Amino acid sequence: MAKMKTMDGNEAAAHASYAFTEVAAIFPITPSSTMAEFVDEWAAHGRKNIFGQIVKVAEMQSEGGAAGALHGSLQAGALTTTYTASQGLLLMIPNMYKIAGELLPCVFHVSARALATHALSIFGDHQDVMSVRATGFAQLSSHNVQEAMDMGYIAHVVSIKSRIPFIHFFDGFRTSHEIQKIEVPEYEEVAKLVDMEAVQTFRNNALNPEHPVLRGTAQNGDVYFQGREASNTFYDAVPDIVEQSMKEYKELTGREYHPFQYYGAADAEHVIVAMGSMCDTIEETVDYLVARGEKVGVIKVHLYRPFSSDYFFKVLPKTVKTIAVLDRTKEPGATGEPLYLDIKDIFYTSDLKPVIVGGRYGLGSKDTTPSQVLSVYKNLKAKSPKNGFTIGIVDDITHTSLVEDEIIDTAPEGTISCKFWGLGSDGTVGANKQAIKIIGDHTKLFVQAYFQYDSKKSGGITISHLRFGKKEIRSPYYVTGTNYIACANQTYVYKYDLLKGLKKNGIFVLNCQWTVEELEDKLPPAMKQFLAKNDVRFYIIDAVSIARKLGLGSRTNMIMQSAFFKLANVIPVEEATDYLKASVVKSYGKKGQNVVDMNVAAIDQGLCAFVKVDIPTSWADKVETKAAVAFKEPAYVTNFLRPVNAMEGDDLPVSIFLGCEDGTVPLGTAAYEKRGIAVVVPEWQIENCIQCNQCSYVCPHATIRPFLLDEEEAKNAPKTFVGKKAIGKEAKDLQFRVQVSTLDCTGCGNCAEVCPAKVKALVMKPAAEQMEQQAENWEYAVTLKNKSKLFDVTTVKGSQFVQPLLEFNGACPGCGETAYVKLITQLFGDRMMIANAT
Repeated sequence: MAKMKTMDGNEAAAHASYAFTEVAAIFPITPSSTMAEFVDEWAAHGRKNIFGQIVKVAEMQSEGGAAGALHGSLQAGALTTTYTASQGLLLMIPNMYKIAGELLPCVFHVSARALATHALSIFGDHQDVMSVRATGFAQLSSHNVQEAMDMGYIAHVVSIKSRIPFIHFFDGFRTSHEIQKIEVPEYEEVAKLVDMEAVQTFRNNALNPEHPVLRGTAQNGDVYFQGREASNTFYDAVPDIVEQSMKEYKELTGREYHPFQYYGAADAEHVIVAMGSMCDTIEETVDYLVARGEKVGVIKVHLYRPFSSDYFFKVLPKTVKTIAVLDRTKEPGATGEPLYLDIKDIFYTSDLKPVIVGGRYGLGSKDTTPSQVLSVYKNLKAKSPKNGFTIGIVDDITHTSLVEDEIIDTAPEGTISCKFWGLGSDGTVGANKQAIKIIGDHTKLFVQAYFQYDSKKSGGITISHLRFGKKEIRSPYYVTGTNYIACANQTYVYKYDLLKGLKKNGIFVLNCQWTVEELEDKLPPAMKQFLAKNDVRFYIIDAVSIARKLGLGSRTNMIMQSAFFKLANVIPVEEATDYLKASVVKSYGKKGQNVVDMNVAAIDQGLCAFVKVDIPTSWADKVETKAAVAFKEPAYVTNFLRPVNAMEGDDLPVSIFLGCEDGTVPLGTAAYEKRGIAVVVPEWQIENCIQCNQCSYVCPHATIRPFLLDEEEAKNAPKTFVGKKAIGKEAKDLQFRVQVSTLDCTGCGNCAEVCPAKVKALVMKPAAEQMEQQAENWEYAVTLKNKSKLFDVTTVKGSQFVQPLLEFNGACPGCGETAYVKLITQLFGDRMMIANAT
């Protein structure tokens, strides 16, 4: 009997693959890594596949090594699987040609991701899977989390029966990391789909000393061609085997799939063809338009390779007049992208002659909305539909973009939407994963969670997008109309438009160390006005102080999550907190009872720690804001960096990138970021300092540094920029000061820990107490003349007077690597070239 379970796409695909896998050859790469991690964990706990075996997991030195191990394992007769993406998949190409040519059944599960071109991107599109379409691997596409499991099963079943290796792919992050409640068939049921005779044939065909053969020969021009064509019948059979396996899967689960599936009006005149998570967005839009009398539809591609025109034409409405083919890839120099060219080609011999246009969307996980899909349908209805178009961007150079002139809301009625703004590694994402699983596993509600990250491993911004409701959720795009918004970091009120999309009478919870009275002066005027005009239910909570008192440091997640369950009232709060506490035991039990107790106490305190803010009517008045002082800064910073840092990069037009088409960017731009993410920062105790400079030496982000001042510089310094007489004959008549850039500091505490003074010269203090004053002091410090030539720079002390050329980087707080790289730049930076830094 199938069970409903809440999980993400990677877990769904991994669960399906484990059933048919005897050996897993793995190497981690974002965003596919957790698939391999799940398999490794399950094997370690003794889970058995459908053959009654525990999977043998082999982690190799690279993706190329994993592909080589997989190839060898297949030749030895073991059903073998791997999990990869992007550059990792490209490293497997040589082995993929061999595996396909030798008709070895296997499945590569790929959370499809962008390739490094002008820049690296860890985010999702189809560039990687499109790059391997010539290898001979069949390709099966999943469009959501449920399908990641279903197509995962089907890919293995068909591969075994057909002897053709498969790539099973789904959108990286958008599907791989999206959490949904899905139906999970039991392994015993799925095992009935497997052709055991084909399994035995595969094993009998293995290289074995008991029945030796020669395989992998070199052939001359007289026979190679014929040998290559001999496998045609195997590929010709794949579409029918896929269709039959999908029918059998329907009998097992009730879910109907075909190589191509149509959704929409039976008499549709305007049809979109697409694959991946975009299909769900299009389905939502189709429902919206069909309800208004529009004749539109979508063909969702599951079996991309081998491409079957027969199955395509089986589902295409005969009334079609125009077709838009959407590709999530870019193939420079081609007459169109791959799926578009495939569709265009099959109509060459067809009696139907619709107008066919192609477009690109979603590169690097660019969010794609129903409003953008609407613009595609509007384009199809135009007298001369634009070909080679793009959606989701503003192309003001080559003018490929379609105009998005109407914003529509297609989410199911009654859907509750929430947004949580967090800081990478503060636990917000983890807590929301637990929350959505609690709601999904313990209620009849449908759920969806997606987590928006930047590329920093920690210390970057995270936005958790949660939806739940009584109807199935098919909304693989960011939350827009929001019922509940929570912000875990008070500095965000100055940086981001936190309340954008919050509905009237919605809830806003701000984690801050301000009192209700201080909000008048601390909150930006625009935010106060929005709160008042939209009747927002506004709460503040000092989760930082609570976490610190409990010994949790900066991890405020359980406090904020407990407050969410209390205020949002999705399920009875007593039940919610019991489930949350149970999840704490499961997640943190290995770390000891003390850690569990601290988190349980955080949950209890979160239920009552928030304070309701009665919004003054005066906040609704139009407030005249002072014009920002214009600082002289590079155009790149103003035009590119500032919008990106404000989470407004989606709005940048193509013209902004002129001059850096090859990916070249100026140096030193991190100095303008000033994230202000630290909860605590070091305070210099001048009387205790022995001027060793070890604090600066170990700082991973170059945010604490020693400075030397001459008499004139000391006289012009701000009042709080106090120094002491410098030690050493080299520094005669100079003043010494250690200065912290509080806006760049990550609060790791490395400097305070390493300080060798008997009484510490650095003490971690709340950032709010020092932020403004020390920011002013830092601005003055960086104007001082560099005096590093007075010292031997090959010593710890002397090296730290040299300007570091790696500063304010995006590494994790306390990183053990960047301090070394920073030091190298201080010693040799003026003649260094750093290659392959990504």
